[in-house]
Amino acid sequence: MAFDPAASAELLHRARAARAVAGPLPAGMAPNSLAAGIAVQHALARRWGAIPPAGFKIGATAKRMQAYLGLPGPAAGFMQAGNIHHGPATLAWAGLRNPGVECEIAVRLGCDLPPGPCDEATAAAAVQDVYAAIEVVENRYGPPPAGDLKAVGTPTLVADQVYHAAAVLAGPAEWRNLDLGAVRGRFLIDGEEKSSGHGRDLLGHPMTALAWLAASAEVAAFGGLRAGQVVMLGSVTPPIWLDGPCEVVAAFDGMPEARLRLS
Repeated sequence: MAFDPAASAELLHRARAARAVAGPLPAGMAPNSLAAGIAVQHALARRWGAIPPAGFKIGATAKRMQAYLGLPGPAAGFMQAGNIHHGPATLAWAGLRNPGVECEIAVRLGCDLPPGPCDEATAAAAVQDVYAAIEVVENRYGPPPAGDLKAVGTPTLVADQVYHAAAVLAGPAEWRNLDLGAVRGRFLIDGEEKSSGHGRDLLGHPMTALAWLAASAEVAAFGGLRAGQVVMLGSVTPPIWLDGPCEVVAAFDGMPEARLRLS
């Protein structure tokens, strides 16, 4: 029997709705290649009416994130409009499964970036706004904190939006005078700094991460990047897995702070 991405997407949809473990998927239902995982992700977006998506997230742009997740390189997932929030935002703790947060830089595109090879200058020219941002992630893959990724497999992780649950954006920054590679981001939970990193942790520069996304197979499946879409460029820190409701702040030098309350 041929692999059916729509059937696998339906299983992921049901697991998400029930706040149940999303993997590993049953034999014959799990994507066994990156291409199959992307096909399931596209089917999931279609299932949710998210084509074209409101944006994309990149996971594991930092080397320490790749090491943490056991991934050979970055991976990307689509985002729905209803899961992108302009901060300060409040989300319900009870609506999340084993949540964590990531300290990110995000952009909004001012023009399209077609699928295919892209360089840093071309990516930067497409950017309208830059934001400090928080990504809310969920462990939907088994034991805390991150799940059994070896059992679940990278293709299923890609199919299921690479941990994505929600995004919270600060106000736009006056970014053209900032050195986005050097800018430092601090991550605070209930006022206590937990971790920090720099824009250069994102594949060397945030715009290099955007160029990677524009050329990725994940974005090609959706026909490229489009004006108005939001892109989460990756976390400059490892995820902070949370024990309960709290206040989260992503503070980057020279940029408005992103704020999230989980209640």
